[in-house]
Amino acid sequence: MTNTKLTRRGWLKAIASLSVVFSLPAFAGKFRRIPYQYIAVLAPEGATSGTGAETWGLWRNDPGPIGVWLKQYKAFKKEGGIGPTGWQFDIDDWWLDENGLIMKAPEFPMPAGQYLVTNGEENISLLTVKSPDTQGKQSWYLDSGKTIADVTHGPCRSARYTPESATGTCTPDKAAQSVFPLAPGESPPSVTGCNKKDYAVLIVFALPVES
Repeated sequence: MTNTKLTRRGWLKAIASLSVVFSLPAFAGKFRRIPYQYIAVLAPEGATSGTGAETWGLWRNDPGPIGVWLKQYKAFKKEGGIGPTGWQFDIDDWWLDENGLIMKAPEFPMPAGQYLVTNGEENISLLTVKSPDTQGKQSWYLDSGKTIADVTHGPCRSARYTPESATGTCTPDKAAQSVFPLAPGESPPSVTGCNKKDYAVLIVFALPVES
């Protein structure tokens, strides 16, 4: 997703050669490597465990290559908001990445299970997401003392936009296109008429071997 302006795919090509991402010495035989998946996380940066995973989402595929540029929004809307691969845009719940791409929403709620996650550099951790309790709450924890910040992939930014008031009042054409691509550490912009939530992005590179 950015070098000052490196795309997400560029970052993924860069990290693909890192042994930390492809080495599973502590998990050999228990986990299998997979094409990258991504978790959109709402949690304190310093947390190693907590609740609230029911507010997280999972992209099983990279949403970047099937995203739609902000500058193409009017044509996208005119065509019914159908994105590449057939995903459906929701005017009252939409996502932007750090390059100014309108993204397919992740899968909600977060599926329970175990995930090997990385920041794409030196940190990896085993993330466990528990099944919902009787109130629908999901707890989670990271192993090895790792925090959310440790396993957040910094170049990726993702923000979710919903209306402050009536339906249809929060629209991508109100977003400032000139700020994209975002500089490292910069958050996606606020948009008039919208509530915004910034999500950390964790890269999933391995899942448990099915018995």
